[in-house]
Amino acid sequence: MAIRTILTEPNKLLRNISKPVDQVSKEDQKLMDDMLETMYHANGIGLAAIQIGVPKRIIVMDISKEEGKKDPRYFVNPVIKNKDLLKNTYEEGCLSVPNQFAEIERPSKCDVEYLDYFGKKKILKAEGLLATCIQHEMDHLEGILFIDYLSKLKKSLIIKKLSKLKSNTAIL
Repeated sequence: MAIRTILTEPNKLLRNISKPVDQVSKEDQKLMDDMLETMYHANGIGLAAIQIGVPKRIIVMDISKEEGKKDPRYFVNPVIKNKDLLKNTYEEGCLSVPNQFAEIERPSKCDVEYLDYFGKKKILKAEGLLATCIQHEMDHLEGILFIDYLSKLKKSLIIKKLSKLKSNTAIL
């Protein structure tokens, strides 16, 4: 397993639409292992493959809060089948939009069909934080970031801040 570099906004790759996986291979499993290690290292709860520059429809997450207990989840080619009309609002952040947070409203429940780590077809009924996290990560597969739900002004302020940080870091 290896820790990969997480791409940060602004970066054109983050806006790419990810490609479906034909069949879960050993290479895809290695990618998922690397993604999980990268996510844990960055103290995140979810990561899409595109965030490390791989345009595949793969996401990993672990929303377990108990210290020392890990509950990794793997989603290959996830598709949302049903979304609840009832909405929840969570303060979202993103490893690709570092140190920026915003209240985002999303459906409170959703059903997700996907392939697991071993390529087996599964359906998950998700609600609460799990539903929010799945929808957030699936947005990445479509080239959408949580800041795209904000007003143009808020979004441009965040992008300016991130661009400035990137250029200051490049100088060092």
